[in-house]
Amino acid sequence: MHTATLPSLSTNVSFLGASNMPRASTAPTRQFDSRTLFGDAQEVRIEHFGQEYRLRQTRNGKLILTK
Repeated sequence: MHTATLPSLSTNVSFLGASNMPRASTAPTRQFDSRTLFGDAQEVRIEHFGQEYRLRQTRNGKLILTK
């Protein structure tokens, strides 16, 4: 499995749908190029609040996120 190293998130980031997290209206939007996330892999795993998610690339260049 290929592992990408991303910059760490600050503690002042709000997440869509995370009602238990305080909203930070001045938090900047973070953007990553998919090549940075995937490298030469077709799938990356993302841990979010203790849950693991899989982000996959399809042959047609679409992205699929599953829990």
